[in-house]
Amino acid sequence: MTQTQNSNNVSSRIRRPELMIFVAAFSAFLATFNETFLNVAFTQIMDDLNVGVATVQWLSTAYMLGAAVMVPISAFLYRSIPTRKLYLFTVALLVIGSAVCASAGNFTVLLAGRIVQAFGTGMLIPIGMNITLEVAPKRKLGAYMGLMGAMTTLGPSSSVILAGLFLALADWHAMIWFFFTLTVLCFICGALMLDNISRLTYPKLDALSVIYISIALIGILYGISTVFMGNLKLAVAVILLGAVFLSAFIRRQSRLEQPLIKLTPLAIKPFALGVLLNMLALLVIFAMNIVTPMFLQSGWGVSALAASLTLFPAILLSCFFSPLAGRIYDKHGAAILLPLGFILIGLAAGAIGLTHSTGNIYLLSLLYIPVICGSALIIGPVQSLALSNLSFEENPHGVTIMSTGFQIAGCLGASLFSGLYSLYPTAGGGFTASCLLAAATGALGLLLALLENKWSNQQAAYHQTDRMTGIAAFMNRTPYSVSNRATALDALLCMAEHKTSGLPIVNDQTQVCGFISDGDIIRYMGGLEMEPNNFSLRYPLWQSLDKLDDRLAKLSSLKVMELATKEAVCIEQNASEQELFHIFADKRIKKVPVLNQGRLSGIVSRSDLLRQLINQAMARQQ
Repeated sequence: MTQTQNSNNVSSRIRRPELMIFVAAFSAFLATFNETFLNVAFTQIMDDLNVGVATVQWLSTAYMLGAAVMVPISAFLYRSIPTRKLYLFTVALLVIGSAVCASAGNFTVLLAGRIVQAFGTGMLIPIGMNITLEVAPKRKLGAYMGLMGAMTTLGPSSSVILAGLFLALADWHAMIWFFFTLTVLCFICGALMLDNISRLTYPKLDALSVIYISIALIGILYGISTVFMGNLKLAVAVILLGAVFLSAFIRRQSRLEQPLIKLTPLAIKPFALGVLLNMLALLVIFAMNIVTPMFLQSGWGVSALAASLTLFPAILLSCFFSPLAGRIYDKHGAAILLPLGFILIGLAAGAIGLTHSTGNIYLLSLLYIPVICGSALIIGPVQSLALSNLSFEENPHGVTIMSTGFQIAGCLGASLFSGLYSLYPTAGGGFTASCLLAAATGALGLLLALLENKWSNQQAAYHQTDRMTGIAAFMNRTPYSVSNRATALDALLCMAEHKTSGLPIVNDQTQVCGFISDGDIIRYMGGLEMEPNNFSLRYPLWQSLDKLDDRLAKLSSLKVMELATKEAVCIEQNASEQELFHIFADKRIKKVPVLNQGRLSGIVSRSDLLRQLINQAMARQQ
């Protein structure tokens, strides 16, 4: 990325973050809205296209699988394609898929359009979350993530209501044309408001990793979705197949220099537990939004529209509580929000399960509010808390893991709770069992939330100690280096691949024994006889292709230490910013290897130091 692009990105983050976060929030709403929007129209579609239940369910199953497969690939695409171009391409898939679905005259065309929609949806939430993390000021991250959480809650909840309204007035074609209009509006907003803000690293795409994770997710999610459909053996076999490929995927990522998904965030306890807590809250939302309207219609004989409107107060209030929870998180953290949210879920869901014999729709509507609002108190703060434990470079991978958990939670919630409900659909026993399971999920979430607070406090204490050690707080902890036994060509290829201008040289004990820069190689390629003060003679080898080819060939046999600076300038990781500043000013170098007890532990550049100084200055102004 050029310096001009970098400066434009910085200015756009300062100038209009609210507009870009609006686009991200709109995307989150569309993605989650589309998860369940079409499901309400399955009965009409069956009658209109003359298909059975088993066939029409593929509109949901294929959509879920298509979206899940695209989530892991989104991390690679986000680091390879400029943000605006990638976003518009993603929304364009939704626009095209929606147009195909809305104009479909047979089930095959409808299914094809639904799969195209899924490809776009699977990337929208990760891209939206990455945009939010890029542009949101740290002091307002909770509020903006709370807005994202509100859209995540509002999407699947409002889809049931709006679909019921459309089906009461028109057919399913008109319902999809309405969604098509929303996608076009989203495309226009992205084109007008979004800038290129991602830091592109152009990683390599490992095709085998894509195959492994695709088979793994398809196997696990398809197995979960069909476990209650009668063929238990097939479901278990598919889940086991998915687990085998998931294991192979994890092993492969640990061996790759540029993994498709960096799984190291899962080794950070607060992040891993935060993903699980987010899944539990989402699971309750998806599940209760399915079984509650089903029970109201089949158990109490309520119309589809009235059943949808019963949920409306909870959905409306959740749009208020999600941003409020984010603002509370920014000021006080998540210590109270997470336990309180799961307490509300547990108590209210248990109480709803006991109302099945009352027939009181107003009481059920009232009790439904703390279930949905409890989830709203959790989703935004827990995402902010989990991702705040990751480095900037790990954020896209953390978002991918979080988004994959979203797909699994939606699938598990729909399958598990619907299957449990189907045991006694009319007598109310299945609904009660589903509500009690939601209450148990709340109780489990409460215990894990208390543990999350403990681990997060420990991690915060560690980071505070780490910040006190000086440059360790902002150095690159995963520096690229070459062995002292490597050739000059190895060093050149490493610099070209990772787009870096210099590399520390280490021995077998990871002790720095030299430093090689692109300038060292340029000087060698220019020839020992070059005249530095005579421009016409400065690089005489470039005038002779034979000499140039010969010198390039010699790079493969030339030891890197023959060109490198033997006594590399290094700095200890507990040194201060002032010491580092003096080194850059006095030595006029671009990068400095960082040592911890004599071993290479990181590398820091002039731009790293300048960013740190700017961040400190901005923090003092806030």
